[in-house]
Amino acid sequence: MRNLAPFVRRPLALTPLIDVIFLLLLFFMLTSTFSTFGEIELSNARQGSGTAQTTVDRHFVQLGPDRLTLNGQSATLDDIASDIEAGQVLVSLDQGTTAQRLVDFLHQMRTRGDLDVLVLE
Repeated sequence: MRNLAPFVRRPLALTPLIDVIFLLLLFFMLTSTFSTFGEIELSNARQGSGTAQTTVDRHFVQLGPDRLTLNGQSATLDDIASDIEAGQVLVSLDQGTTAQRLVDFLHQMRTRGDLDVLVLE
């Protein structure tokens, strides 16, 4: 037997839709970060003549996850900042060195305005 009653379209309830939208808004607000990201300039390329008349003090730093050496001698970040007066600092990264460790080192070197820091690949 066929249903002969007319089809009645019910109005769409918006309350559940609004609840879902508020839940999504709450989720995205709680999972987002509001911190600002700082930038550190890694390349300090300068234009100049091909030959330099003055000698430049070069210091070699090996940066690892749990070690830091300056010219082959073990050191700390504070020691390096106080030992190096001027010149160029070449930084070699060991396998597994975190980006945060490199940023901490570069921040410590940035306090010294007369240093030229170069991170080797």
